Amino acid sequence: MMTTRAHSFASFIQSMPRAFVARALVARRASRRAMEVLQFPARRDNYGFAVRCPETNVVALVDTPSASAIERAIERADWPSPSVVLNTHWHEDHVGANDALRERWPELRVHAPAREREKIGRVDVGVREGDVVRVGALRCVVRETPGHTLGHVVYHFEGEEKVFVGDVMFAMGCGRLFEGTAEEMWTSMGKLLAMPDETTVYCAHEYTESNAMFALSVNPSNEDLVKRAECVREARARGDPTVPTTIALERRTNPFCRPDDEEIQRNVGMVGSTDLASVFGAIRKAKDNF
Repeated sequence: MMTTRAHSFASFIQSMPRAFVARALVARRASRRAMEVLQFPARRDNYGFAVRCPETNVVALVDTPSASAIERAIERADWPSPSVVLNTHWHEDHVGANDALRERWPELRVHAPAREREKIGRVDVGVREGDVVRVGALRCVVRETPGHTLGHVVYHFEGEEKVFVGDVMFAMGCGRLFEGTAEEMWTSMGKLLAMPDETTVYCAHEYTESNAMFALSVNPSNEDLVKRAECVREARARGDPTVPTTIALERRTNPFCRPDDEEIQRNVGMVGSTDLASVFGAIRKAKDNF
């Protein structure tokens, strides 16, 4: 499965500029040497992630959607017991297995948004903007990204050019505004878009096929989007994942990253607007009603 998916992705990036492809491949090779990421399905459409530092063998879990899925993935990979949890936000499909996993691995220390400690329950370390979390020799910087929830955070492994975004950014999409405002979410998206193009983005859900259909409805003339949507349809028909993505790919094909695009503005009734947060909100409303 993974070989087929890699071939599909390689075919797609052949249409990208040569400089982008070269940078992406160099970043990917460097990342393989320095950090390992285990991705696995959980629940109905979640993805779970585990991170391993090869230098120290320390393992961290990013969110805890399902205890059984996590335990099975760690065992199949023959990885050491995890000792760190990095929660992005308080929703049950991201923190619901914390207690069960503590019973299995009592040494687990849970890092979670300081603003959401009461909703999450037992938290060992409350994290805020700019805090640094160590996973062995790996350095992770916390970025506050409210919008989906008020305390949502992402975990950016800057040196590895990898970011775990929870429910802020999806492949060709973004999270619903359950608690925050469009302005807050657009500011949060801006923090992700400020990261290098080569940054690998690990989204927490497999929403890409439906996101692609919406994206095409508001940005049908985008050739990169049309090509990507076809690759996504083929991948999902095979049962392959469409996560992770990259910042560069989202810049080119994600309507929530492109509120200044004339065609998108026209299709959400915001032609000529310079208030990008408001345009972003109009795109989100259109997606909610799609």
